[in-house]
Amino acid sequence: MKQMTHAGGAREGTLAYARRAAVAEWGALFATVREHVARKRFAAVPLATTATLLILLFSIVQHLPGGERFVTHIGVVRASLPLDVSLLRTPLSLYVPALDLPVWGALAQVFVVFGVAEIVLGKRLTLVVAYVCTLAGTLFARIGVAIGPDHLFGFPSWVGYVRDTGPSAAVVALAVCIAFRCRAWWTGGTVAVVMVVEAVVLPNLAGLEHVVALLFAVLIAVSVEVFGDLWPRVLAGVGAATSVATEARRRTAGAVTP
Repeated sequence: MKQMTHAGGAREGTLAYARRAAVAEWGALFATVREHVARKRFAAVPLATTATLLILLFSIVQHLPGGERFVTHIGVVRASLPLDVSLLRTPLSLYVPALDLPVWGALAQVFVVFGVAEIVLGKRLTLVVAYVCTLAGTLFARIGVAIGPDHLFGFPSWVGYVRDTGPSAAVVALAVCIAFRCRAWWTGGTVAVVMVVEAVVLPNLAGLEHVVALLFAVLIAVSVEVFGDLWPRVLAGVGAATSVATEARRRTAGAVTP
């Protein structure tokens, strides 16, 4: 009986510790997301809903007759493409899922991570992080192909023809930024470790692009934390100074006019 009590007490203690750790890690985040979703329903995450529908749309279209050619011309990026073409296609390439992976995984990732990011980071910062980190991975692939396989981060020429699309880099970057904003250090650290291990164990273009996206996400998160309210204050000061100057000129003109 004592042994059973001791075992039961140990299990209860472990569950209590796990519960406290989960609350400390995700409690504030969960409360914020629940409040917004309960108040606005799907209207709380219009960006995530739109992104999810775009991925679903591209997935359907690229499996129709002639659809793959159409999707390729508007949203598929390869390192071998001219830079201006890659830059034009990159925003849409984020929503073009891989042909050989189940689309439901991309849909679930984007809806959950983009939705949480939209609530926690705001729509504008969510778009900036998603686009900048996806673009960073795309440019990294181009540089790797350009420097060649003889360098540490170089790639053989055939990598330049690999289809480089999908939301995974943006999802990784947004997850890191959310963790940083909410001080969910264990979550952010776990994402980082998993991405690095993936790049080491399975050294391919996607894994290395995920690490690049992770690094850029950390830079963005730190810069927003340090300088986040700097530019709004500067713009507010400029606006106030402009208003004062305009009012002064108006009064001067009124005083000079007979």
